[in-house]
Amino acid sequence: MPTMTGTRSLPPAARLRAWLGGEWRVGRRRLGDRQRIVAIILVGLAGGLVTTFILARGELAGSDARAYWAGVRIWLDGGNAFAPPAPFLPYVYAPWTLSLFLPWALLPWDVAWFAWRGLNILLLIWSAHWAYQRRPLPTAILLAVLAAPIAATFDTGNITFLLAMMMWAAYYASPRVAGALWAVATSLKWFPLFFLVILPPRARLWGIGLLSVTGVLLLANWQQSLFHFDLAFNFPRPIRIDYGLLIWGAVPWLWAQTWLWTRDADGLRARWKPAKARIAEAWREWRGSDERGREARRGVEERVRSFFGV
Repeated sequence: MPTMTGTRSLPPAARLRAWLGGEWRVGRRRLGDRQRIVAIILVGLAGGLVTTFILARGELAGSDARAYWAGVRIWLDGGNAFAPPAPFLPYVYAPWTLSLFLPWALLPWDVAWFAWRGLNILLLIWSAHWAYQRRPLPTAILLAVLAAPIAATFDTGNITFLLAMMMWAAYYASPRVAGALWAVATSLKWFPLFFLVILPPRARLWGIGLLSVTGVLLLANWQQSLFHFDLAFNFPRPIRIDYGLLIWGAVPWLWAQTWLWTRDADGLRARWKPAKARIAEAWREWRGSDERGREARRGVEERVRSFFGV
């Protein structure tokens, strides 16, 4: 095939055919990569499942988001958001968190629901694109595994996915902002508690300090907090598959851990490195009584101190 520099002497039609032919060959090589084909198929299946489920539910969707929306309005009217009138579900989070939904809940329900679901969908598309550019096949597999939790969360309008994205943002934010995001997310649901281990040391200190402030706010609204605790432990719920989105919140950290992955030139065949031998070697070093064992134990002590930046 003539090169681009060699096609300048050709007529315009022949030059266009040569250029298109080269692009077609490049595209054919890309499509010939089985790993990329698998990734595209998995992403398509996951997106199709989520889209089909959302469209099938139609106007029946949004029960959890409506509970947040109605809870704020009942609270503003002086009522009890934890025991709302039918058909609303009760507000099940800490009393002080009602103020977090205030600007959004002042919108009419149709507008509020459109904005809520639209924000979730846009964040999913953006985050999936970001992750796919870095590790295509692992991203596609993870999206396929999480298709059901994503569909369930987008159907009910639960806040789980937004909390996962808050943890996503905390990974890149400054220590103060990261600690605040973690503390707020943990106050709303318990599962962001596990993200403490992947935050930077200073962010951990800020997060624990701010979480203690939320504990004071719970005590300041003790009567309503009792309703909150009762609902949190006793309110009947279906199986919470939406908690699987915890994994999605850890994607920036997981994708950045080069020790977890091996990959070829195109980045498609990323996979877990074998860990069994590495764990066995670390255990032998730890148990050793020689200088190497003492260094391993000192290293653990240093990592414990550095966990909180002390």
